[in-house]
Amino acid sequence: MATSSFLENRYWVLRHGKSIPNERGLIVSSMENGTLEEYKLASEGVNQALLAGELFYKELKENNVPNDKVRIYYSPFSRTSHTAKVVASVLNISFEGPQCKVIEDLRERFFGLSYELSSHDKYPEIWALDEKDPFMKPGGGESVSDVVSRLTRALITIESEVQGCAILVVSHGDPLQILQTIIHAAKEHDELVGNDLESRIQAVKVPSVLSQHRKYALLTGELRAVI
Repeated sequence: MATSSFLENRYWVLRHGKSIPNERGLIVSSMENGTLEEYKLASEGVNQALLAGELFYKELKENNVPNDKVRIYYSPFSRTSHTAKVVASVLNISFEGPQCKVIEDLRERFFGLSYELSSHDKYPEIWALDEKDPFMKPGGGESVSDVVSRLTRALITIESEVQGCAILVVSHGDPLQILQTIIHAAKEHDELVGNDLESRIQAVKVPSVLSQHRKYALLTGELRAVI
């Protein structure tokens, strides 16, 4: 399976299916709240996860990827682990087996206590701040730059564990927007830096790049091939 010059695997991203917080219009971004069972997928979200799993299965077949070369890495939040579990069942992969793994660094972006459990109508405020300064922490939470740092760790972990695999990253809106932003920017800057993943990402960890993460927005349950 062909991969990019600086990554050893091919990557797809999947935003979790519609969750109970989505239905209730709540921001649930802390680990403490996000891992609660009460904030898992809504019934519509389960259906979205099933459809995403079927679409991913189709893309794997089109790319001639055998089942043993598939890996699912997911955020520990209940809505993402629920999504990953549904997708694994569609692919006939054991969720408890070695092909599925939780990575804490794939968790939701923490928007700060001032936004936690408040209305999701507040998101545009945060994204407006990101556009002005992606190194600024909204409400005492994580900046875009902070999220880049831990997503880089997650990528390095995945790349060190497996090579030549189809990787499905199951995470959240902001982290997946940011992940796509840095991967595409790193790919575009092929001539500027070497093949070291961390160096490449560090080279594009600049305001002009990070402030544009919203252009990679995903709907709930949306699957996208990245690289």
